[in-house]
Parts: sequence; structure tokens; C-alpha cells
Amino acid sequence: MATTTSAPSVNITTVLHENRVFPPPKSFAKAAWIKSMAEYKKLYHESIRQPEKFWARQAKEELVWFKPWKSVLQWKLPQAKWFAGGQLNVCYNCLDRHLNTPTANKAALIWEGEPAGPGTPGEERTYTYKQLHREVCLFANVLKRNGVQKGDRVIIYLPMTPEAAMAMLACARIGAVHSVVFGGFSAQSVADRIFDSQAKVVITADGGFRRGSVVPLKKSVDDALALKDAAGNLLAKTIEKVIVLRRSNHEIHIQEGRDVWWHREVQNVEADCPAEKLESETPLFILYTSGSTGKPKGILHTTAGYLLQAKLTTKYVFDLRPEDVYWCTADVGWVTGHSYVVYGPLANGATSLMYEGAPNYPEPDRFWRIVAKYGVTILYTAPTAIRAFMKWGPQWPDKHDLSSLRLLGTVGEPINPEAWMWYREVIGHKRCPIVDTWWQTETGGIMITPLPGATPTKPGTATLPFFGVVPEVVDDQGHPVPKNSGGKLVLRRPWPGMLRGIWGDPARFVQTYWSEVPGCYFTGDGCRQDKDGYYWIVGRIDDVLNVAGHRIGTAEVESALVSHPNVAEAAVVGRSDDLKGQALVAFVTLKTGILASPGIREELRLHVAREIGPVAKPDDIRFAEMLPKTRSGKIMRRLLKQIAGGGEIKGDTTTLEDFSVLARLAAAEE
Repeated sequence: MATTTSAPSVNITTVLHENRVFPPPKSFAKAAWIKSMAEYKKLYHESIRQPEKFWARQAKEELVWFKPWKSVLQWKLPQAKWFAGGQLNVCYNCLDRHLNTPTANKAALIWEGEPAGPGTPGEERTYTYKQLHREVCLFANVLKRNGVQKGDRVIIYLPMTPEAAMAMLACARIGAVHSVVFGGFSAQSVADRIFDSQAKVVITADGGFRRGSVVPLKKSVDDALALKDAAGNLLAKTIEKVIVLRRSNHEIHIQEGRDVWWHREVQNVEADCPAEKLESETPLFILYTSGSTGKPKGILHTTAGYLLQAKLTTKYVFDLRPEDVYWCTADVGWVTGHSYVVYGPLANGATSLMYEGAPNYPEPDRFWRIVAKYGVTILYTAPTAIRAFMKWGPQWPDKHDLSSLRLLGTVGEPINPEAWMWYREVIGHKRCPIVDTWWQTETGGIMITPLPGATPTKPGTATLPFFGVVPEVVDDQGHPVPKNSGGKLVLRRPWPGMLRGIWGDPARFVQTYWSEVPGCYFTGDGCRQDKDGYYWIVGRIDDVLNVAGHRIGTAEVESALVSHPNVAEAAVVGRSDDLKGQALVAFVTLKTGILASPGIREELRLHVAREIGPVAKPDDIRFAEMLPKTRSGKIMRRLLKQIAGGGEIKGDTTTLEDFSVLARLAAAEE
């Protein structure tokens, strides 16, 4: 069913920021991989005018091949094959290629666990490339010992520890297909993913740590393996082995013959495990994306194209250097963790930092303490986290020396200009370029982004496309719309890291991504281009509301609310309205020390009216201490829509960080 879109409203704050341009710092312009807009444009134009020549050169220079490819691209919409006939191995490109270089003894992974409480250090481990290679080879042989073969699916349900990365790399080494399940997901979610992928093995831990508590992962796996469908059949009947990582001393159930301990298994294998020579289009991983209805979609990514895009974007977008300590704060359960914690950084020989825990436990300076401790130079995090930092106040980052930082990145959702400016000024002290990146699970890697040595940035926009990416903003008929007119964001050309399908459901793949605008990949996002051609992502198409005949992007209203000095965070959703069609409902978290009152409610409504116009004034503003968020920090607007509409909470809530938030919101309405 087509979704109608038209120009989203543009608030005054956004317009002001469109005219506020920050050129690349001179230090970057002199030393960056891409040093100027002229250089970017030359490479970009080559990448879209001679794509096969461009990508062939990149693949040859960036990746190690066992066998060269026969063709760069075979494209028959919607199916793409990149580097067909070639052979390589992702794990080899991330680890083995570095072993005979000085990088071998460089830190590959630095890991810090969550502290037990204030003043208590978390567990720490560092693995050099040589050490990580050994651990991965050992565990790859453990997988073989437990019956895993090339093409088998393996569920990875682990906390944010080095073993999660090791398990992913071990699967890639032997040609098994991994499917990482975020540690916040329920037993039902685990069972559903096992059933859909027909997985053979689950890798889990006795528990993970979050805010001082143990998350009982093994218990969830046990429950998942016992779940049945309506006909009484086990959902996870394909599971033959469960490999368990020991994290704590609490008792767990071990089923003889099925469950084995990681630390015991590695004692029974050697560290010699040659990397399998795999075809370019060999499946690498399945990553499930959940929605409000229907079963999760198993997004399939393959080997060569995905790795090339992950490596190239990591190198150029973050201007990655050998001396960098790079920290992407995402969990490996999400695609950002796949591409920018594990595969992209390691393929570049970088030092990647991992942290298990919350950003405000035991205190709100947890991130800044880590930055100062390890001398982090590149920080890649989510706008939701930045808005939380804003709410907690600048006194927390000000306690620490953040002078090591040289580049800041954002990912996951559109960032409002106010948060962008706070990030630049309070965290980056006006010296760090900000790369605001747009991409999706389906795209595999970053698609629209500034390049820090070349692209002038504007607060709130992802700026310009990466090499080989051809985005366009179109109307319902697929026709390009004028500048500063809103529409649907589509991608006109195939790119190496693109998804290859939905696991086991080719019809859904076509219907979801290739039917809305014929001949194009439909992103599902609303967007507009400004006069300079910069792309402003306004959020999901579903979040563009029709209020009394006016199209209003909820992201614009949220940005207007957050621009008020008393507001820390806001989420705007629609509810049915007999008169207007849809009414705007805003959920607002005030800054610490500001009390909710009818007066401030009206003040905020008038503030939005001034920023955007009377039509965008929220019909209802509801105050909340916290907004419902996933464990990765995204606001669950679907749940807020249900609350705003007075309906029952339905759909998947397994990713919710704190269930008590829903109870408090519901109680506030009674």
C-alpha cells in the first residue's frame, strides 16, 4: 500500500542551522584521507559514472583475495551479485592479513566491563591482533567439534564481551552463518529466530551485567528451547548444541549432551584453523529486524560486498588512522555493532573499544571516564544518548579530560540541531568535526555522511552520499521533487553492502523494498534536500502526519520542543482525531530541576507554534520522567502511539530497556 508524503514543515531553528555551516577543521583538511570537496566530487562522480571500474579498484586495494572475481556486478533487479567468481574470507581480512605486519602486536580489542558500583573498576581485557587470531581459531575449532559446518546457522546470544566478536569471527572463518540476537531480547524472540533460521547451535553466556544486575541469558535460552507453536511442535527443535560462556558464579541449568562450557571446549582443540576459501556471495550473517506486526525480517548479508563497504566507510567516514582508539558504543546485537565495532575496524587494523554496561552506571560520567582513561580519539554514538547527556548536564563530561577526542559521530536516527551543537561544543570543544551518518540494517554500511576532511557540515543533516550511493527524494509516483520539498528517500543504484534478501522469504523482500517505487530501493524514510543538495532525514514515513490537511514531520516538532531551554527530550506521535484526522501528542522529559505544570505545558505549545506555526502546536503534551526506549537507546514511538491512542500495548516489547516506564506513563493518564 502506497504511503502518501509531501513537504514536511521546516521549523525556524532548522532554517537557521541550514545557513550555519562548519567547514572541516584545517587539521583534517591537511591530513585526511579525503582532503577537499573537489577530491570527494571527483571520486563520487567516478563511482556513479564508472561504478564497476571504481569498485574493482577499491576491492583490489582494500581486500585480500584467494581468487580474483570474474565480474564486478551482476544486476537483475532486485538481485545483485558483487565480485562473482571471487574467493576470500572475512575473518582472514580482519585478522590474518595483519599477522605479518607491525599491527600483529597492536591492540585489536580493548574491553571494559560494567563496574559493580561507584568507585569499583570494571573487568578489563585487551587482545592484540595476534592474540585475537589465536582465540578465534580456537573457538572456530570448538564450533567444528560441536558439528558446525559451512552454511550452518549459529545463533549468538551473548553480552557485550570480546567473546561476542570472537564468535562472529569464528563463524566467518569456517563459513557458518551467524545471527546475533541482542541480549535484551526475550526467550520468545530467541525461539522465533532459531525457528526462522533453522539454526543448529546457540552460543550464550550464563549471564550478562546491566546496571549492577545479572541478565540471565542462559535461562532465556533454556526457555526458548522449550517453547512450542500452536500445534505443540518445538520452535527450536533444530538446536543440537548450546555453548555457554562462564561469566558469573550463579547456578544455571546444564543439560547433559546438549550444553557445553566454552572454557572447557577450548581445552580440547588446537589453535590451528585455516580460513575457508569462500565465494564472494557466501552468506555471512542474518540479522533480524522487528516491527509492530508480523514476524521479524531476517536481513541477509553476504561476504565480499558487505566487507568492502564496512571497511571503506570505516576508513573514510571516521578518517581512521593507525594511532586511533576508536569507540562505537553500539551493541553487537545491532548492525552498527556488526559493521562498526567488529568488521569495519578490524579489517582496517584499528583498535576497537567495547564496553558492557549503561552510559550512566554507576554515575552519568561513565562514558567520559572511559574516553579519558583510554584516550579515545573517535566516538560514534546515538542522538538518544546525546540528548540524555544533555539532560544530565555538562558537569559530568567537564569532570574529565576529553582532549584526546578528534572526531565525533552519530548514528541511529535523525539528530536535532540543538543536540548536534551541544555535542560539538560540550564534548568536542568546537575542535572535532561531527559525522552525522544515515544508513540502515538493510544497507550494511553508511550511505549518507560527511567526510571529515572535505564536507562542510550543518547541524542536523547527514549531508551528502558516500561513494557509489545514488539517493533521490521522490513523490508517490517516483518522480524527483524540487529542492526543499519533502518526499520518499529511495536509492537508485545497487551498492556492494546491500542486503541480498529476507531469509526464506523472497516475496517479502520484493514487496517491502522494491514495490513502493518501481525500479528503486525504498528506504521507508522521509527526506528533503536543501538548496545545497544536503539530505535532511525527517524520520520514517509513518512519522509524517496529516494534521488538518497539513503534512507535519514529527521529527520537526520534536526538534522544536528540544530547542526550548527547559526540555531534555521529546517524542511526538499521532492519534486519531475526528476533526483534524490526526492530532499531535508530545511526550516530554524536562531537564533536571524543572517541574511539570499547566503553565509550562502551555508555554511549550506556544513555543512550537512560534518555531513551526500554529498548525504544528501539539494538541496534548504529557510529561514523563523517562521515555520508553530499547536497550540500544531508540525511543519506542510505536508504544507511545498506543498510549496516546488510549489502546492496549501490543506487539513486541522484548527490546524495552525499562518496563516500569510504561506503567508510569499509563498511570499518569488515569
